[in-house]
Amino acid sequence: MIIEFRCERDYARRWMRRETLSIDGRDVPVQIAWTATTELRPAGLDALFELERVVLHKGKPSGAGRLKITPERTEAGAGTADVIVDFTGAARDPNCSARLYLRPLFNGATGENAALAAILAGDLPVIEIVNEVDGAVLDRGHPSGEIAAGLSGALETVMARTLTMVAAILSGRPRILPQLARAATDAMRRRPVGYVARGLAVSIAKEIYRLCCYAPHWHVGWRFTENAGVWQTGDLSGPGWTILGDPGHRFYADPFPITWQGRTFVFFEDLDHRIGKGIISAIEFGDTGPVGDVVPVLEEPWHLSYPFLIEHDGELWMIPESSLHGDVALYKCVRFPDKWERHATLLSGLELADVTITRHNGLNYLFGAWRDGTGGYSDSLAIYYADHLLGPWLPHASNPVLIDRASVRPAGNFVTINDKLWRPVQDCAKGYGAALGLAEIVELSPTTFKQIVPHSLRPGPAWPGRKLHTLNRCGRLEVIDGSRIQPKTRAFASQARSTIAPSRTYSGSAH
Repeated sequence: MIIEFRCERDYARRWMRRETLSIDGRDVPVQIAWTATTELRPAGLDALFELERVVLHKGKPSGAGRLKITPERTEAGAGTADVIVDFTGAARDPNCSARLYLRPLFNGATGENAALAAILAGDLPVIEIVNEVDGAVLDRGHPSGEIAAGLSGALETVMARTLTMVAAILSGRPRILPQLARAATDAMRRRPVGYVARGLAVSIAKEIYRLCCYAPHWHVGWRFTENAGVWQTGDLSGPGWTILGDPGHRFYADPFPITWQGRTFVFFEDLDHRIGKGIISAIEFGDTGPVGDVVPVLEEPWHLSYPFLIEHDGELWMIPESSLHGDVALYKCVRFPDKWERHATLLSGLELADVTITRHNGLNYLFGAWRDGTGGYSDSLAIYYADHLLGPWLPHASNPVLIDRASVRPAGNFVTINDKLWRPVQDCAKGYGAALGLAEIVELSPTTFKQIVPHSLRPGPAWPGRKLHTLNRCGRLEVIDGSRIQPKTRAFASQARSTIAPSRTYSGSAH
């Protein structure tokens, strides 16, 4: 199979500089057919991209930067391609003999200007890949922008996820089309100069903030509740949340509580801001709250977070996130709570974040936020299934089964309520970890998946701050996490006070 990208010669971007497209681990040849310009770009766009390269990207080129076209790359495909992917706004060539003609749409419109219009309007667009022959939508997704710095970074992120979707279609895997709301962007609502100027100002403000404060600084909240919790009420109302004290220069996140061998512990990511690498720590809980000190329980040379816990065959297991290491590893508890040994590698050679497992209709299902090396970290859901915890784990027929920054990334354990399966999800529509969604799984099998998200939880009176991130419960104990401002000048004082300061409690309703 030969793939041809049709791109406008006058607006050649670095993301177009490729000779292959990776499809299920195979490098499929790509050729570029440069075409005439159909729509002019906003004046000064390349100068703005260059300014962002210097200031926002620390001098590193972005995928939105201009590409110098060499003579050998200017020849059109001359009818040799099996698949055309047309990134322009031009009409389809009626004489094209390719067996498949794909057209990316951005909020329903064609071409790079449509993607820019959505970004300038304040959001990344919903991407659709359409079969130009019959008009059928073959895939649909909404990318996350947590690493999209500036206008150029946002455009690069959109195009990266567009290629993810094209590769998924060409793999032959069946696609699952979610219904995703998109904003109307008939015209560019902001001038690019103003957008970039504002982005640079925000970037400078963030740098100043980082000089003064640790960012982000996550913290864990806990409460005891005898009756309904978040899953029953659909909000954060009820007993007040108490913050688990931290030493200031470290943050705590991703809390997972469990009762094992008659003792209850909360396991969590423990990250030292000064090093930038997380380990897994735990603290014991008694009938009234934390008991004793935080205990480190697992450390590797690479970053660890999200310590998912599962009981299986009379043993306790942990799957901490190690996506930067490129695998999904299973650890066995050999002494509770503080001694764990790596037992098996469930999946390897992939970035899969926040792995969470449930058993459903006789099979184990493994969910994770998947990334193919480009674009955001929180918009693509991959599912695997197996008869046994140790595998072998097989990919879902439609991986990635969903591309949607608002409802993909796992945020805690699955729960079953009235025979219905639910999972908490990170709602990253307003930024990474900005809110929590409560998603009901309507269909789940090795070939199907469908979920609905009837509830979204955001910070408010019951949980002050900017973000909500993880939700779990064990018996009476319910835990969440979010972020707060942590000045560096107070970190050491906070560390000294942490053992004697009273806990803070928030109460009230989130709605």
